[in-house]
Amino acid sequence: MRKTADCRRFPSESNCTLTISGEEEEVVRAATEHAVSVHGHTDGPELRAQVREFLTDVIPEHA
Repeated sequence: MRKTADCRRFPSESNCTLTISGEEEEVVRAATEHAVSVHGHTDGPELRAQVREFLTDVIPEHA
């Protein structure tokens, strides 16, 4: 199932609005890189676990 990481769920000084969607491992990797480069977090197992916790499922759209 596809996952989404949405920065709007977590208030920040930058008022970030980035949303990342894809397969879980892709989203964890991209969201972690974003958290480090934009929000100043330190990469590591703890950050990746936090990113994983706030992922939400993408609801498939039906045609």
